[in-house]
Amino acid sequence: MKTKAAILTEINTDWKIDEVELGDPVFGEVQVRLAASGLCHSDAHVANGSSPVAMFPVVGGHEGAGVVTKVGPGVTDLEEGDHVVLAFIPACGTCPSCARGLQNLCDKGAGLLTGQAISDNSFRVTKDGAPVVQMCLLGTFSPYVTVHQASVVKIEKDIPLKVAALLGCGVSTGWGSATEIGNTRPGDTVVIAGVGGVGINSVQGAAYAGARHVVAIDPVEGKRKIALDFGATHTFSSMEEALPELAELTWGTMANTVILTMGEIKGEYIQQALSLTGKGGQVIVTAMGPYDQVATDLNLFELTLLQKRVQGAIFGGIGPRTQIPKLLNLYRSGALKLEELVTTTYKLEDINQGYRDMADGKNLRGVVVYGDDDY
Repeated sequence: MKTKAAILTEINTDWKIDEVELGDPVFGEVQVRLAASGLCHSDAHVANGSSPVAMFPVVGGHEGAGVVTKVGPGVTDLEEGDHVVLAFIPACGTCPSCARGLQNLCDKGAGLLTGQAISDNSFRVTKDGAPVVQMCLLGTFSPYVTVHQASVVKIEKDIPLKVAALLGCGVSTGWGSATEIGNTRPGDTVVIAGVGGVGINSVQGAAYAGARHVVAIDPVEGKRKIALDFGATHTFSSMEEALPELAELTWGTMANTVILTMGEIKGEYIQQALSLTGKGGQVIVTAMGPYDQVATDLNLFELTLLQKRVQGAIFGGIGPRTQIPKLLNLYRSGALKLEELVTTTYKLEDINQGYRDMADGKNLRGVVVYGDDDY
């Protein structure tokens, strides 16, 4: 079928709305009519070249929710009419990583930036007969997608799809960075550096887990104010500003956990975060940086003698099939804010404005909402 999509034809260019050809589901796949797609910073990383893709063009987008419209052979747990969230990390359930309980590191994720479908290594999206990469094997900057069932999580139909879309990346990643891989405990001091679409959910998660001090750091004043509404107890504009204040606040014990969730991480941020961390504490690195950046500041003397650690995190350290249903239950109970995360909604044709607003610090999360005229 023919459908529109927001695509990149090369790095450092705007998204372009163009017509593409979407293939029908093959073995293990479904087609989904999307209701919404989140605008995540990871797509901006592709646009500026920080995250490498196999080739161009690329259909962006990796946060989406919608309704299943077609089901391919071999699909056992999904049917037409099901409401689903698309997770940017597939979880097949059978590979060695999934079998070890590491669904967020599913081996099927090896092809996330290649665009080659899990089922047969071909391409579901083409333009003028040439293959088009689907971001994270999803490509949610299009009202229709054909995706593998490993990337699809069925949800109940009472959940608004516009906000459910955010569970495919930002909410799950941020919340899990505080509660799962971050393992926040009652009474902890947790610092979150970067209060965007991911970091604000680390704020929510740390507060929910019972942290005594939830310290939000962001250069944008409006985001610092919003962080207070999501559970932050203190805010600062930079890690440097936070350092002496945190020492006084904690009587010198500093933070149990520092979570880095800024839009783009730099090597010098690691040591700054470690300086905010107390004995036996940890720095959770959730933020993404350029793929070719290997240098970082790290005081090895401090790392060893104070028994600190630096921990990478993807999808918050937990699999989507576990995390998404759990978060939906918290949303129903009122413990998780979702609607409040959406600052602005956009038409697909306004996607470049959405990313300008993100760069200008105007949004917690912008969302593309699809309507009847998009299908």
